[in-house]
Amino acid sequence: MTRISHIEIDDANLPPPTPEIEQERRVAVFDLLEDNSFALAPREGAPVPEGPFRLGLAIRERRLVFDLADEGEAKVGEFHLSLSPFRQVVKDYYQICESYFDAVKKLPPSQIEAIDMARRGIHNEGARVLQERLEGKAEVDDMTARRLFTLICVLHFGG
Repeated sequence: MTRISHIEIDDANLPPPTPEIEQERRVAVFDLLEDNSFALAPREGAPVPEGPFRLGLAIRERRLVFDLADEGEAKVGEFHLSLSPFRQVVKDYYQICESYFDAVKKLPPSQIEAIDMARRGIHNEGARVLQERLEGKAEVDDMTARRLFTLICVLHFGG
């Protein structure tokens, strides 16, 4: 059961998200819970906790925090990632998303499709950065990394 079964995002200290960002968040959480692959990496001969996992995501002291518990809510791990490697790709992703949301309202489908392709490319780059940052801590597949990256974007820019 190497998967996430529950996710909680600690956004208590963030401004309310825009309707578009809230929709992206809802879709990412739904898709993540429907299909994901998440396993903790082995640590120095210690037994590896098995899932399913309850994941808490937060930003504390300018670090991305993954707080993990088992189904009985017993803590099984926590790790902190620097946000620095994410800054540029998150900024680029927000800019392209803004262009995409504006384009949907007024541009022809061919131009919307071009912007969407660029958006997917930046999203893939963010997922790749996340997978690199998780190395030695947790193993996730590409789709899980993409969905987690969406949630990181929501947290990173405060909704």
